[in-house]
Amino acid sequence: MIEHGILFTDAVTEFEKRFIKRMLEKNNGNHSKAAAELGIHRNTLSRKVGDLGLDHRQRRRVVGSRPVRGASRVKAVASLS
Repeated sequence: MIEHGILFTDAVTEFEKRFIKRMLEKNNGNHSKAAAELGIHRNTLSRKVGDLGLDHRQRRRVVGSRPVRGASRVKAVASLS
């Protein structure tokens, strides 16, 4: 890194980003569990995730015949038409 002219602060930021990303992956995007393993508060982790441009929140998926969130409102509006 020194040979490539990378500043210390940039190297630390990159390390922090990779470390947090890996911890979130290990905990399936669960901020509370990742923060506990990192030894920091969940709010601190959430702030760092935002500052570093990481977003590992799991997207909701439809499993089987479970309705998509808000689907009942869509059906109600459609039936009024």
